[in-house]
Amino acid sequence: MKSLLLAAVLATAPLVAHAQAPEAEPPMFRAVKIVLIGDSTTAVIGGWGPSFCGQHLTSFAACINLARGGRSSGNYRTEGSWRLAMKEIGSGGFTDTYVLIQFGHNDQPGKPGRSTDLATEYPANLKRYVEEVRAAGGKPVLVTPLTRRQFQDGKLIDDLAPWAEATRKVAAETKTPLVDLHAKSYAAVQAMGAAEATRFAQQPPPAEVLAAARTGTTISAQPATPATPGAAPAPAAKAQNNAAVEPMGQAKLSFDYTHLGRDGADYFSKIVTDELAVAVPALRRYLVP
Repeated sequence: MKSLLLAAVLATAPLVAHAQAPEAEPPMFRAVKIVLIGDSTTAVIGGWGPSFCGQHLTSFAACINLARGGRSSGNYRTEGSWRLAMKEIGSGGFTDTYVLIQFGHNDQPGKPGRSTDLATEYPANLKRYVEEVRAAGGKPVLVTPLTRRQFQDGKLIDDLAPWAEATRKVAAETKTPLVDLHAKSYAAVQAMGAAEATRFAQQPPPAEVLAAARTGTTISAQPATPATPGAAPAPAAKAQNNAAVEPMGQAKLSFDYTHLGRDGADYFSKIVTDELAVAVPALRRYLVP
């Protein structure tokens, strides 16, 4: 009797083992995760990130937007946001995890607690992000900062050019894929001109701001503080105070030359998508042009 039972067990053992073996993952079901890191020009409110995640990725790509308003390459780490990002990068469950990193706006001078030194701190911070993404098993992609949309005499003011160039150098030195959003966005905004570019903001421009843009020179949308109580508001300043309109936290729903509304997010996320397909060919199958 015992011999018969043993024979039955041995006969069914291969079947049980086969049933419990995990199935091989079909190539068509390989999924990736994309994590967005940066400031308000990438963030959920005020940036291109929402349109990128919502309109330009197939269902086989998860997209996590961890960009935060007012953050630089320095304080994004010191306040703890990078620690949260690292948990996402190392969580597993996906074939690959790509991390798009865009800083620059808040690294500029004039933003206490945020500004970093262009020659030393900024490139060192980017290199450290790249190294840590790779150490966690992720794949970094550097993104040059989105242009602002301020004009002087018909020419776009390229105040972020040094930070874009520093990002390019880090990408070359670390052999990291680069999405040159700055170059592409600068060329696009310059071509359309100051007045048309106002449509990319979160809110329509005040009448006097639009009138100025039509002359080829933009003015601030924030009027100066009245000198005495009860006095009429002073006219808008000639230039926007970027430190004032790019505070810590979520972008305010107002008009400025930095943050993006829906039209702006849609327009620039398309540029990011097109450039990403070139920079990282392995991602093309997950991107919707």
